[in-house]
Amino acid sequence: MRYHVPVLLNESIKGLSIKPNGTYLDLTFGGGGHSRSILKKLIKGSLISFDSDLDAININNISNSNIEVIHSNFKFFDLHIQDRGINSVDGIFADLGVSSYQIDSYNRGFTYKGKTELDMRMNKENDLCAKRVLNEYSLEQLDNILHQYGEISNSKKIAEKIINHRQKKLIKYNSDFVNLLNTIFQKKIGYKLLSKFFQAIRIEVNDELNTLKEMLIKTVDSLNIGGRLVIISYHSLEDRLVKNFINKSNFSSDFKKNLFGVKQQFFKKINKKPIIPQDNEIKNNPRSRSAKLRIGEKL
Repeated sequence: MRYHVPVLLNESIKGLSIKPNGTYLDLTFGGGGHSRSILKKLIKGSLISFDSDLDAININNISNSNIEVIHSNFKFFDLHIQDRGINSVDGIFADLGVSSYQIDSYNRGFTYKGKTELDMRMNKENDLCAKRVLNEYSLEQLDNILHQYGEISNSKKIAEKIINHRQKKLIKYNSDFVNLLNTIFQKKIGYKLLSKFFQAIRIEVNDELNTLKEMLIKTVDSLNIGGRLVIISYHSLEDRLVKNFINKSNFSSDFKKNLFGVKQQFFKKINKKPIIPQDNEIKNNPRSRSAKLRIGEKL
């Protein structure tokens, strides 16, 4: 099975502005597509790649002395490079999407298609899974994640119906959840709305937004002056965080300010608007259609 088709590959590599002898981080190794392309640009440089999914590392092993692949959540990248005597690097890349392999592997429980046990853990060693979220979370917790992470209308009423249903029968499989949603909406709902529900639960299971914030903050001290931060995001919640952090050095739309009220700016934005896939890429890889690439250069 092919693990993953790299999204915006050429644009990402160009955005990193790779120095042949530089040091680079790929925080989302996945299928190894972006890592392989970075390696092609290196002569005596080095690449350290990370993935919280051990399957990704084992399936897509790269035999090259210039790369080390580490099984870890990317929010800990700074600790790993410091352990290796590296204080700062020349470029950091991350593709925030779920890999095609994870979506297509029914035993991982990311998809709303077919019948598979609800899971959605990027790291299978973690305790929290989608089944626990749907069957154990309180009304307030379910309402919050559906509203904040899925941007679902009438989230409280839907959360109430989920709780009423699970009191009679546990929501064990993705098909159980899909059928319940069809009942709640009194029709067979489309993939766009289904994706919002599954996105909300997946973000909660993997604590994705808090993890992204933690990682972005650490890039400031981990990049050399002139180093590039290159991030691909796939939904508005992620993209808003990345956009504001690169443009305003903050996670809100206001500039970050120091104790004296002076605005701080960590990055120069390289692309005024996000780079998006061309029609031919979307045709060859439909899952790339929502991708947005943003690039910042460390000031």
